[in-house]
Amino acid sequence: TIEQSAHFVCNVLTWVGIQSMTPQDLLKRYTKGERIFVKVDLANTDLSLLDLSHINLSGANLSRALLHGVTLIRAHLSRVNLEKAKLISADFSGADLSGANLQNALLTSAVFSGASLCGANLQDAILNHSTLRGANLRNANLKNANLKGVDLSGANLLGANLQNTDLCEAIFEDTAMPDGQFLSSVPQDCASPQDCA
Repeated sequence: TIEQSAHFVCNVLTWVGIQSMTPQDLLKRYTKGERIFVKVDLANTDLSLLDLSHINLSGANLSRALLHGVTLIRAHLSRVNLEKAKLISADFSGADLSGANLQNALLTSAVFSGASLCGANLQDAILNHSTLRGANLRNANLKNANLKGVDLSGANLLGANLQNTDLCEAIFEDTAMPDGQFLSSVPQDCASPQDCA
């Protein structure tokens, strides 16, 4: 029957860890003190301007979601899918985004101070004028990313892919570069660290 089929599908989705959720449901449960929302499906939803600090969205699907001005301080976002998400002025201070997919994400003026982006995919992402002070970007993929005017003071880029990355006007101060060298200044007209050698 249709009812049995629906019940079966529900059980299968639960078994594989997929849980579709509306922003209203998330906010309601978060407000009541719940913080663990692992592998939830929030693709194409609008979570802009919400304060979701300390939330655990590890493995969640937030692709194409709107998260402008969202606060995700010290959030657990490892392996989260934020592909093509829009996150202008989002605050990820101290958050764990290791292994996250941020390909083609819009992150203008976002804050990643002290965040972990180890192994994250930021290919083609737009991070112009964002703050990445003290962020860990070890082995991150930043190919073709726009980092114009980004503050990379104290950031760790060891092993990161900076192929065709736009670093014009980026701020470097004790920044660990992919080759292990530390960089503290780059001329304003440089598009990449290699141009400044």
